[in-house]
Amino acid sequence: MTKDQRIKKRHRAEARFKLYGLVSIILALTFVGFLVFTIFSKGSDAFSKTTIKVNVSFNAEILSLPSNPSLEDIQDADYYDLALESINKLLLTSNPDDEKLLKKLFSPDFDLEIKNYLVKNPDLINQTQDINLTSSDDIDQLFKGNFPRDIPEDRRQVNDRQLEIFDELVAQDKIQKKFNNYFFTNGDSRDPELAGIGASLLGSFFSVVICLILSFPIAILASIYLEEFAPKNKITDFIEININNLAAVPSIVYGLLGLGILLGFMNFPRSTPLVAGITLALMTLPRIIIPCRASLKAVPPSIREGALAVGASKFQSVFHHVVPLSLPGTLSGTIIGLAQALGETAPLILIGMVAFVVDIPGSPIDPASSLPAQVYLWSESAERGFVEKTSATIMILLTFLIVMNFIAVYLRQKFEKKWN
Repeated sequence: MTKDQRIKKRHRAEARFKLYGLVSIILALTFVGFLVFTIFSKGSDAFSKTTIKVNVSFNAEILSLPSNPSLEDIQDADYYDLALESINKLLLTSNPDDEKLLKKLFSPDFDLEIKNYLVKNPDLINQTQDINLTSSDDIDQLFKGNFPRDIPEDRRQVNDRQLEIFDELVAQDKIQKKFNNYFFTNGDSRDPELAGIGASLLGSFFSVVICLILSFPIAILASIYLEEFAPKNKITDFIEININNLAAVPSIVYGLLGLGILLGFMNFPRSTPLVAGITLALMTLPRIIIPCRASLKAVPPSIREGALAVGASKFQSVFHHVVPLSLPGTLSGTIIGLAQALGETAPLILIGMVAFVVDIPGSPIDPASSLPAQVYLWSESAERGFVEKTSATIMILLTFLIVMNFIAVYLRQKFEKKWN
């Protein structure tokens, strides 16, 4: 084989390699695009809910309210009879069977929604007001076009008479789509139309904050000591090897650690962000130490030598010069570590963060869930409403992760020093 033939062969091999790389990138982007499209197409409907407009007469006599009711009187009143009377006005007949079917078109909390509206607007007592009440999940999916109407009645959750009532209400423009505020303000629920990520959102926030408070200072101080002050011997080599090994340990092992020590031995409260934050902090520590040490190592020795030459102590040269110059890489590594902690599910499952939590947590020691655990819980539910809420929660989680990674890249590019 001549020299020209060998050169042509190498060029052909290079062209094939470039083609393989291009095809791989296109395939990867295609799969990612398909995944994102699937999640967004299923989850976008969760940000809207179907409501039914009902004319409510806030009759003080029906509510058994005194002449000048206080806010406590309004809160303690029974609204169920008033709510039933209001929704029954939607029917032109007084057939008891139709009234039962009509009631099933609304969410179970229809009377609570009327109560909350009057609590916010107490001046409406003895007045009439149109209120948009949340519909049931079946009506919600029907109005969004996700509920098939052309299948036999015995296979549908909504029977033919309910479909007739639904069509009448649509013709009267009484059924509308509204922004689903429940998705962000409510906790978990057995009814998809009432379920929300409020408890899991705050649970994830408390967990990440505790993880940051515990892991960041410990990781920074450990990195500074190992890189700047610790003598190079077998003990520090052993510590460095174990830090690298801990960064590769599966997250479920940290869940077992939290279960055995924090819950089993120390009797911390189960299913709380406090335990979740400590567990995630243990998992995140080596993942912050490694980039922090790399950032410290990237600072040129001339910075240290120059500080020492003008009379600075070892402590001053490190904390006044080296550490500030390494902060961009340290902060970006910390944010990426927290983003990984935010998306973890396995350790949270083991410490009980998959509990059914209805109430919104007010502190890190209140029972709560987390966004990844909420996705895990809802993915096991068969109702179509939970399918879209699962996808919508994934969208929220991906948004947080993308924003956190963007901030990490921005900090690195904005403040990173270029050494010649």
